[in-house]
Amino acid sequence: MRIMAVFAHPDDEIGCIGTLAKHAARGDEVMLVWTTMGELASQFGDAPHEEVTRVRREHGAWVAGRIGARHHFFDMGDSRMTGGRAEALQLARLYAQFRPNAVITWSDDHPHPDHRMTARIAFDAITLARIPKIVNESGGGAAMPPAPDLSGDEAVESGEDMTRLAAWRDPVRFYQYYAPASPYPEVLVDISDTLEVGAEVMAYYQDFYKWTWTADQYREGRAQLGRLCGAKHAERFNLRASHLRAREYLD
Repeated sequence: MRIMAVFAHPDDEIGCIGTLAKHAARGDEVMLVWTTMGELASQFGDAPHEEVTRVRREHGAWVAGRIGARHHFFDMGDSRMTGGRAEALQLARLYAQFRPNAVITWSDDHPHPDHRMTARIAFDAITLARIPKIVNESGGGAAMPPAPDLSGDEAVESGEDMTRLAAWRDPVRFYQYYAPASPYPEVLVDISDTLEVGAEVMAYYQDFYKWTWTADQYREGRAQLGRLCGAKHAERFNLRASHLRAREYLD
């Protein structure tokens, strides 16, 4: 199984890090993707843009390495995302390379515009990635940014002939962070085995951002979700589908 987590800023992934770590530990392919560098975070003060993006890239690389995932940054502009076709097309090309079976992203109604726009393009890219002429087109007369380098994969490498991209047409299950107003069914994942990995990632960011939110509070939040589903600790999503898949028997 291949899972892609698509978020706007480094640290957004904390809400699903236990799930990602659990799949990676099982041997599934996991990729963390951020649509922006998160360069406007106030913690950076007046630091030069180059320094901010360097630190953000280090954050992403550390988290991906900790859970055994690949990672990729786009640079769509912190708090400047539009949710438009050009952004979705960049992501669709990454879908065509990585070929995800499942995507995890933000909910549709989050207050931060980058979060909403990221969820939008993550969904739109599923359709765009299915159409060969779209994933291989140039962007309005100008070449689109090259596909990211996924070394070790059989897909196209960065800078090579983009017409070689093959569309990705398999079904993609689309998971979003849980939102009470969502019309879609909820899914809870038992992360008891990877809780401490999640707590470590949360503490990594806490140390940098000086959050008042602690690792113990992170653990208790996951325990509260676990009590909803009979697990010690859990993470909660909505699956963007009308109905859940059939099961063999009732629980």
